[in-house]
Amino acid sequence: MAITSSDICTAADGLSGFVGFNLKTGKYIVRFSEDSFGMDVAEDSIRPSCEFVWAQKNGLVMTLSRECLQILAEQNIHDRLNLNEALLTYLRRTDLPEIAAERHLK
Repeated sequence: MAITSSDICTAADGLSGFVGFNLKTGKYIVRFSEDSFGMDVAEDSIRPSCEFVWAQKNGLVMTLSRECLQILAEQNIHDRLNLNEALLTYLRRTDLPEIAAERHLK
């Protein structure tokens, strides 16, 4: 079965958890509750994983960042993050440009 860009975008919007930047280690970390980050993570850096993977391009257009997805993949908790095969395939296909999409809040 072919994976479409729509499948990949839907999978990105279905990611679970939160990402925050740990000032002490200089790395992004994943938690499954906003309240579980601790003092070393600036509150304004905490974002839902499904938003963390999208980077602003211009206006409402955003790109699905392979770099940010790779940060999530390196956590080795694919099931908890809901990092599925569509997103893993997107990560592997570096021969294709990153997906750009116009995003609206629901």
